[in-house]
Amino acid sequence: MHQRSVKQFLNIKFIMGSIVLLITFFNGELSALTQDEYDKLRVYSDVLSLIQKNYVDEKDSSEIIYESIKGMVKDLDPHSSFMPPSVYKELQVETKGKFGGLGIEITTKDRILTIVSPIEDTPAYRAGLKTGDKIVKIEDTPTKNMGIMDAIKLMRGKPGTKIRITVERESFRKPKVFTIIRDIIKIRSVRSQIIDEKYGYIRITQFQENTTRDFKNALNSLKKKNDKITGLIIDLRSNPGGLLTQAVQIIDQFLDDGLIVYTDGRITNQNLQYHANNNPEKYNYNIVILVNEGSASASEIVAGSLQDHKRAIILGRKTFGKGTVQTIFPLIDGSGLRLTTAKYYLPSHRTTHGNGIDPDILFELEKDNETVTHEDIIKKRSQDINKDPIIEKAKNIFDNWDQNKNAYLKN
Repeated sequence: MHQRSVKQFLNIKFIMGSIVLLITFFNGELSALTQDEYDKLRVYSDVLSLIQKNYVDEKDSSEIIYESIKGMVKDLDPHSSFMPPSVYKELQVETKGKFGGLGIEITTKDRILTIVSPIEDTPAYRAGLKTGDKIVKIEDTPTKNMGIMDAIKLMRGKPGTKIRITVERESFRKPKVFTIIRDIIKIRSVRSQIIDEKYGYIRITQFQENTTRDFKNALNSLKKKNDKITGLIIDLRSNPGGLLTQAVQIIDQFLDDGLIVYTDGRITNQNLQYHANNNPEKYNYNIVILVNEGSASASEIVAGSLQDHKRAIILGRKTFGKGTVQTIFPLIDGSGLRLTTAKYYLPSHRTTHGNGIDPDILFELEKDNETVTHEDIIKKRSQDINKDPIIEKAKNIFDNWDQNKNAYLKN
């Protein structure tokens, strides 16, 4: 056997061994392969060998195997993905609050990349991208059947460089090309202010490592400015989610006891319950939570759990409906597997996944208009929060709290 052939053979055997370990090793426990499973893996090995020996162009075995695993995982659901080593490294910076790119949370719907939400004050947000936009091309590359991590890798790049994103939107007569300049994404996840000298307003853009700390600091700052505040508006609009632990800790600020959220999966250690802690530092404000179709995952848990506990009135539009748990499994070659392993369930035993959260009070916003310019979008988004119509509605809810409490919060 020639030296190159021997090297290819050993490489195939090594990677096949890795695949067998990946399939048989889960949660630290080895499970024996059935004869049928072993036979199917043998077929896979034979196909790989035939490609290496007979395909018209020489192919790298590692690349073939990585692509086949990607296809296997991609067909499971929109949120599971296989990440080669270079892509897996990209994942490590996502929850740190600082990374290079455009500033959008994406998923796949009907095999098309879809924006869950642009993150506030990022290049994508300033360019006017919106929840529900379908990304049909990144530069000149069509995105149909493209994996999420592959798309993220394409969109990230050196700060200051341009990238063209082609988007389909219901209001567009034809796809529109957005040219966006990449930047370092520094996310300020919590902002706050006092409205009309009697209501507190806290905006959470994403749940990161320090969100709970920043949220509590905001609450304390509002209290110092005006200790007579009775109503609190928590704005979760276009919040794509983030760290579950941060969402749970924020909910815990408003509950004395009880179940906050739980997860249910096939494996025992995926079944977790999160309960409120009995500590004296609780906030007894009347609460209105603002949501829209871009509120997803952890933000849906905050809204849904406080809704179940009758602690908040939910105002806005039906949320996105992403309620699954993804577990990251590091693999021996530096790659990673992002796998859906459980679903979130609220105290009422309902899941947000595929359902979203229905607001207690529906607040329809104006329809998107294709003739609105980029400058109009920026101007509108930079307006004083007091001019936002949904804030006026929230203030009206507080002004008639007893009536609304009987309608939406009674047991």
